[in-house]
Amino acid sequence: MACNRHNDIPAVIFVYLAKAHAEAGQLDEAWRHIDEAITAIDTTKERVWENEVNRTAGEIALKSPQPDAAKAEAYFQRALAVARQQQAKSWELRAAMSLARLWRDQGKAQQARELLAPVYGWFTEGHDTRDLKEAKKLLEESGP
Repeated sequence: MACNRHNDIPAVIFVYLAKAHAEAGQLDEAWRHIDEAITAIDTTKERVWENEVNRTAGEIALKSPQPDAAKAEAYFQRALAVARQQQAKSWELRAAMSLARLWRDQGKAQQARELLAPVYGWFTEGHDTRDLKEAKKLLEESGP
């Protein structure tokens, strides 16, 4: 695990850096920032971004030249568990979408729908937000 020499830098900064490096195809750097985010969380005990760190790690695992679906699923499951523990519905939605996408791509559309539908159904407003629009589309793609 990387050493976080920047104890005053919140985990969220490392999450955004990890995402940027992953998008640029710089996966070693992306993983380094994930490690720094985990270190920041462990050091500060501030767990608000723990869900997003795990979800992002799962997404990075799928971007590698040899995607690791099992590793990604484990990260997504962890992100989902953390969001539920924190009772953070927006984070739960994002984690559920990532896991549902993975399952859909693996031919587990019904399982994906069963995971995502109740989380999506919890929201009574905000259906014009990006996350809820994406969730609705994913549900439609996962069948009836």
